Amino acid sequence: MGKYFGTDGFRGEANIDLTVEHAFQVGRYLGWYYSRNHKARIVIGKDTRRSSYMFEYALVAGLTASGADAYLLHVTTTPSVSYVVRSEEFDCGIMISASHNPYYDNGIKIINGKGHKLEATIENLIEQYIDGLTDPIPYATKDAIGRTVDFAMGRNRYIGYLMSIPTRAFKDLKVGLDCANGSSSAIAKSVFDALGAQTYVINNEPDGTNINTNCGSTHIEVLQKYVVENGLDVGFAYDGDADRCIAVDEFGRVVNGDLILYVCGLEMKAKGELVNDTIVTTIMSNFGLYKSLDKAGIKYEKTAVGDKYVYENMVQNGHCIGGEQSGHIIFSKHATTGDGILTSLKIMETMVENKKTLAQLTEAVEIYPQLLINVRVTDKKKAQEDPDVQKAVKEVEELLGDEGRILVRESGTEPVVRVMVEAKSDEVCHENVLKVVNVIKEKGYAVEK
Repeated sequence: MGKYFGTDGFRGEANIDLTVEHAFQVGRYLGWYYSRNHKARIVIGKDTRRSSYMFEYALVAGLTASGADAYLLHVTTTPSVSYVVRSEEFDCGIMISASHNPYYDNGIKIINGKGHKLEATIENLIEQYIDGLTDPIPYATKDAIGRTVDFAMGRNRYIGYLMSIPTRAFKDLKVGLDCANGSSSAIAKSVFDALGAQTYVINNEPDGTNINTNCGSTHIEVLQKYVVENGLDVGFAYDGDADRCIAVDEFGRVVNGDLILYVCGLEMKAKGELVNDTIVTTIMSNFGLYKSLDKAGIKYEKTAVGDKYVYENMVQNGHCIGGEQSGHIIFSKHATTGDGILTSLKIMETMVENKKTLAQLTEAVEIYPQLLINVRVTDKKKAQEDPDVQKAVKEVEELLGDEGRILVRESGTEPVVRVMVEAKSDEVCHENVLKVVNVIKEKGYAVEK
């Protein structure tokens, strides 16, 4: 990770960590970089945060001042920007969003011409420009100054693309959607309505400050209650920029990314569409998922946490589905990034084709209890590599055997060691997490808050 750009773009509190000047500079560099050999075309989308409009205008000013043309999708989802970049052959795309974070945060996600997250080498060049470590970039003048183009039709084409994916209608199914007062508010309902569902929508009235506030995929209890009280067949909750989806079955039970991978992976295998008979997961996926995949004859790979790493593995090995517990699910046949609305459509299609409820589709999976404790430490590397800590970890591994697992890893953004145990019961999880956490504390690595 760089000074400004992390695994998911340039993110921070608006006008504190990520300022309007930063956005202007990002626009200036991208406009110049992509316009060196031709008139660059760069498309911009944004979520519903109040600051997204401010950053949009700053980016447009920077892009056009460097000679690029800026095309505005307005309020839309991150995956729609990725789709439009690919289908309309833009030089790159920019999404203004902080995903599931609170409204006062924001971010700049840059997508390259292939619809993937921008290469780290170019992010590093942008950072050097922001810090004044490169030569000044000339301003465009006269007719070389870029244009700003309303491109709402791009979002409409994406909506049409989503509608074309399912092979069956959703007639008579009652579907609940929690739009998190975010990007999906402008898209999701129209897609489900067009496919014949009886669509019930909550949290689709964004006001600039209510995105992700007690709603969406990070507050799934809201949708759980709504599905049960209204007798719905299924519910889907998205995050602020709609690249995540968490589902709720007809009984109000949560169906997270692991269960979604199981349901969709099993269906793809049955149709002969599961390339390499493999699903890509992260190291945080539940032990119960792996045991169920073993029984189903489905192989799996594990990557570092982050949909970026999931997709890299998929591309390198030719796999066609992967994702995270958090609901970032990637279907490489249809998209190059996690797409919450697409994910919900694939679940619906599986329900309709099998004539089963979501509860029936997930009943074979036994999700193991999981306990994660974050320990703030003086030195992440030393704490994790300490012989006594490693000994405690090994003892837990031997005790759990094939009925659970322990995972100890460093945080990528904080001075924290994360200790996670999955086992048959909450009691076993708690007991074994503490065995390792207590050693870290006894050896003097822990920092009291």
